[in-house]
Amino acid sequence: MDGLDDDIVKEFLVESYESLDQLDSDLLALEDEPDNRDRLASIFRTIHTIKGTSGFLALPKLEKVAHVGENLLVPLRDGAFQLNNHIADGLLGMVDAIRTILSNLEECGIEGDADYAALIEQLQQLLQTQGDIGGGGPDSIDQIVQGTAPSESADEPAPVAQPSGEATAPSHSGAATEPVATQTSPPVADNNGLPATEPTASPPPAASPSKVTANKPAASSQAKSSDGEKAKSVADSTVRIDVDLLDKLMNLVGELVLARNQILRICEKSKDSNILAASQRLNLITTELQEGVMKTRMQPIRHAWSKLPRVVRDLATACKKKVAVQMEGADTELDKTILEAIKDPLTHIVRNSVDHGIESPDVRVENGKAAEGILLLRAFHEGGQVIIEICDDGGGIRADRVRDKAIEKGLITAEQAELMGERELINLILLPGFSTAQTVTNVSGRGVGMDVVKTNIERIGGTLEIKSAAGEGTTLRIKIPLTLAIVPALITETAGEAYAIPQVSLLELVRLDCDLDKCEIEFIHDVPVYRLRGNLLPLVFLDELLGLRPPRGRNDYNESVNIIVLQAEDRQFGLVVDSVIDSQEIVVKPLGGHLENIACYAGATIMGDGMVALILDVLGVAQRSNILSEHRDRVPRNSESDGLEGTSESELMLLVESQEGNRSAIKLSTVARLEKFQASQIEHSGNDQVIQYRGEIMPLVQLGSGYGGVAGDESGLINAVVYSAGPKHIGIVVQNIVDVVNVPTAMVSDPNQGQCIIRDRVTEVIDLDQVVSHVAPQGFSSAAFA
Repeated sequence: MDGLDDDIVKEFLVESYESLDQLDSDLLALEDEPDNRDRLASIFRTIHTIKGTSGFLALPKLEKVAHVGENLLVPLRDGAFQLNNHIADGLLGMVDAIRTILSNLEECGIEGDADYAALIEQLQQLLQTQGDIGGGGPDSIDQIVQGTAPSESADEPAPVAQPSGEATAPSHSGAATEPVATQTSPPVADNNGLPATEPTASPPPAASPSKVTANKPAASSQAKSSDGEKAKSVADSTVRIDVDLLDKLMNLVGELVLARNQILRICEKSKDSNILAASQRLNLITTELQEGVMKTRMQPIRHAWSKLPRVVRDLATACKKKVAVQMEGADTELDKTILEAIKDPLTHIVRNSVDHGIESPDVRVENGKAAEGILLLRAFHEGGQVIIEICDDGGGIRADRVRDKAIEKGLITAEQAELMGERELINLILLPGFSTAQTVTNVSGRGVGMDVVKTNIERIGGTLEIKSAAGEGTTLRIKIPLTLAIVPALITETAGEAYAIPQVSLLELVRLDCDLDKCEIEFIHDVPVYRLRGNLLPLVFLDELLGLRPPRGRNDYNESVNIIVLQAEDRQFGLVVDSVIDSQEIVVKPLGGHLENIACYAGATIMGDGMVALILDVLGVAQRSNILSEHRDRVPRNSESDGLEGTSESELMLLVESQEGNRSAIKLSTVARLEKFQASQIEHSGNDQVIQYRGEIMPLVQLGSGYGGVAGDESGLINAVVYSAGPKHIGIVVQNIVDVVNVPTAMVSDPNQGQCIIRDRVTEVIDLDQVVSHVAPQGFSSAAFA
C-alpha cells in the first residue's frame, strides 16, 4: 500500500475509532436486550464497513478478524440464536483486536506482529456451538486478543501459532522441528449463508508486511510526544462538527469582523498608545480566527466531482460512446456552500459534453482521433477565485449551425447574425430554450439546461465562458469566488453614500484631472469613453446610473474623475465614483425581499461607523448600463454600436461625414482621440494650419475637398479625429462624427476597393496612414510634423 493517500487512511482511522467506541456501548447494552434487532443490525453494518474498507486498503489481518466477527453476527441479526455472555465476550475481544490493529497502523504504518488465529478460532467455535461453550471469560479473551492464551478445541488444545503464522509439531526429543500446516476448523457459514473458507490461523507469511503511508513515526505503541507524554491518536485530535453549527460560527465571526471594523474606525482618532495597541491586537486575532473558521468550511472539489465518472460511464454506455474521465486539481478547496451550489451545474455540463461534444467511436476514428474521447476536469486557484474547466476533445460547437438555429427560432435576424462574430454565435447556446439537438431524448434536446447552468453560477457570484474550436473540442470555464460570507471589497462614495465593490471584479484604479481646457474623456455617439492604453473603455457614472443626478452634458466634465476599471464577464468598463475611501474585508448580508430583485445590488454590509453600505453587483451594473445586453449576454446586441469590441471577423469603424456631406469610414484602431476645438484657436505655421494640442503643435487637415484648408461650422467648432504618429499627432478635421459600427472585415480589407455600403449609404473607406503619407510631405513643410 505504499503511496496510499494519507487523507484516506486518516479518515478510515477516525471513522473506525468512532465506530469501535459505539460498538463497546452497543454490545454492553445488547446483553440486557439480546433481542434488539435494530442494535444488532447497526453492529453488523459497522463491522461490515470496517471489513470492506480494510480489504480496499489491503489490511489482511484486520479483514480476517472483522470477517469472522461478521459471520458470527449474521445469525444473531437474523434471530437464529441469541447473544449470551460467551458471545459478548468474543465480540468484545474482536473489538479490542481491531482497536489494537488500528493503533499499530496509526503509529507504525503496519498492522503489527500479533497473531489473532486463536481469537478467530474462538469466534468460529462460538458460531458453531451458538455460544454454548465452557470457559472463555474476560481474562482468557484478553489473552487471546494479545495472542498469549492457548486456543481451545473439542479434544485437545490446538498448537499455539507462531508470529510467522505457522505452527510447529514437537519431535520425540521435545524440540521443535519443521513447520507444519495449522489445523483448520470445519467450514462455517458466512453472511451470505455459504460455507466460509476462513482458516483458524494466519496464512503463510508474505514477502513483506503491508504498509500504509500514514503521517506517523515508525515507533512502538508507546510513542511519546516531545514533552514525554503519550502522543494523541488521530481520533483524539479530530472532531466532527455539524454543518449547521459551522454556519452559525461563521455568522458569529462575521459579526466579530463588523465589530472589529467599528473599533478600528474609532481607535484611528485616539492618541492613546494602549488603545491603539489593543485595537491592533484585536485586528490580528480576528483575522486569524476568521481564517481558521473559513478553513473548516473549505472542502476539496473532489467531493463535487466524485459522482461525475459514474454519470459519464452510464451516459457514454447509453450513447454507445467511449469516454475517459481525467481530473486535475481535485484537491483545490472552496467553501462548502459554493461546493454544493455547483454540483448540479457541473453535472449538466458534463452530460452535455458527453452527449453533444464527444463523437461516437467510428466518427472519431474517421476523423483521425482515438476511438475513446477524453473529458478533462481541471480546477485551480487564480486571482482569489477558483477556476473550473470542463474540456472535451470532441467535435466542438459549429457556429454556423448555432446561427442557423437561432435565426430559425427567431432569436436573431439574419442581419444581426452577419454582424456577429464566432464567439457571439457560440454564446447563443446560453439562450433560454435554445438547443441544437436533432431529436428530443431523456438526455438532451428539451431546451432546458445551459441557461439554467449560467443562472445558477451567476447566483453565487461566478461567471461562465465558452471556448470552442470546430473539430477540436470545447472548454467551459467557470470562475467562482472562494467564499460568499466574507469578501475583500473596495469602499467608495457617491453622492454622500458608501458603496462596496467586490475586489474580485476590480482590475485597476484611474484618476483623471479634468478642466475645461484639458479632459481625456471622449465621446462616441454621446457615450463617454476613456482611452486606456489604446483601448476604448466605456464609462458608467454611478450617480447617473442610480438616478442620484441627471445625466451630464459634454461640457460638464470639469472636475477630477475617479475611474474604477471593472471586469464584467469578458468585457471591461470604468465605473466613475466621487471618491475611493478604503479597501477592507466586508461581511455580506442578504438584502430584504423588496430589494433582492434590483440588478445593481448583491447585498449589504455594515461599515465601521455603523452605517449600512450597499454592495454593488458588477454584472448587474454592466447589464443596467447596457455594457452587457439585457440578459447578460443571453440575447444578442440589438445594434452594432452596443459594444466597443471587435471580433476576428469584423472591424470597428468610425463613421464620419465631410464638409460636402460624404460618408467615410476610418478604422477605429488607427484613431487616437476624438476632439472638438474652437476654430479661432487655429494658427498658421508657414502654409500649414496648426493648433496647440497637449503641449505640442498639431497640424490639421480637412477631410474632403482634396484635403484642403480647415473651416469651422456655424458655431465656430471643429471636429477632429486625432491620428498618432509616434510622439506626434495630426488632426483630421471632419464635419460630423456619426457613430462607431462593426463592419465585416471582408468589406474593408481591400484598400484598393475604396468604397462599401454601410447602413445603406455608400461609404468611402479612409486609410489614415495613406492620408498622412500623401499630405505630410507636401503640405507640412514646417518642423511641426517633422
